[in-house]
Amino acid sequence: MKTFRIAIVGAGVWGDTHAAIYKEHPMVDPVAICDKNEARAKALAEKYGLGKVYTDVDDMLADGDFEAVSIVTPDFLHADIAVKCANAGKHLLVEKPLATTREDVFRIYEAVQKNGVRCMVDLHNRWSPPFAEAHRLIEEGALGTLRNAYFRLNDIKWVATDMLPWAASSSILWFLGSHSFDTLQWLFHDRVKRVYTVSNRGVLDSLGVETEDTFLSTLEFEHGGIAQMENGWITPNANPCVNDIKCNLTGDKAMIAIDASNHNLIQFYSDDTVTVPDIIVRNRIHGRVKGFAYESIRSFVDKLATGEPFEVSLEDAARTSLAILAIMESAKTRMPVEIDYGPLA
Repeated sequence: MKTFRIAIVGAGVWGDTHAAIYKEHPMVDPVAICDKNEARAKALAEKYGLGKVYTDVDDMLADGDFEAVSIVTPDFLHADIAVKCANAGKHLLVEKPLATTREDVFRIYEAVQKNGVRCMVDLHNRWSPPFAEAHRLIEEGALGTLRNAYFRLNDIKWVATDMLPWAASSSILWFLGSHSFDTLQWLFHDRVKRVYTVSNRGVLDSLGVETEDTFLSTLEFEHGGIAQMENGWITPNANPCVNDIKCNLTGDKAMIAIDASNHNLIQFYSDDTVTVPDIIVRNRIHGRVKGFAYESIRSFVDKLATGEPFEVSLEDAARTSLAILAIMESAKTRMPVEIDYGPLA
């Protein structure tokens, strides 16, 4: 059984997640961690027994004793790292989104193609059990032709105000909208040709995080399907779940309704709080990491080993980033925008 040596760039919350999964995986030897914050990198290395600590990607690549890299930095910092790693002949797992500018999307895409490496973007909602089951039913024809959809994927305020110190430099569209868009294009098995979006702001501005609160987007697919996509991060912090996830899918034969926020499998009540423990997205069973947000990372390694295509193609991930850019443009102009996929059309 081939073992892949993997380095991780980014020692934050999700870098810890990658390290935990790689430490468990029988085909992975996590060998290095790179982060500008050396103390944080050293702490993660000690926690998971990672062999080497770096504060500079160039130094890490100069040593180069690994086959693949996980890029787990803030979304707007993916491109330069990804291109350097691809040019060094390393396979890539990039946290979503692939990139946040059109130029960077194609820089990464071209570097991957030129160097013959493999790249997957961690758009992990494809591993969510209710959405995977919906996809199966659609593929089997149970819904007939999928005609319209509504997908709400929101976060509580805490994500923007406390969890992400870089939220003001990003957008809920990059953080959650990329998952929403990718899921919808996957379910419709079609390409979105036009978007129309409105947005508002003010709540997070008042809390010191200068970014839009909410986006409502209409997506028009090439073969006639339409979808409404809602993304915001001003859900009250007392919401029992960090994520607020609802989805309805309507075909000409049947409909699917998904409520992935309130699974009603387990609740915790005290005199002060009501919480819904996360047993679906990220949890541990007998000390081992479980949940669909972990399965996508495991799948990256599995597909590297077998040579099978990744569940999320690089082309799909690139189209998602290009579509999010079009959605942002539409929100600014309050006009419909045709998505320019360039050579990926």
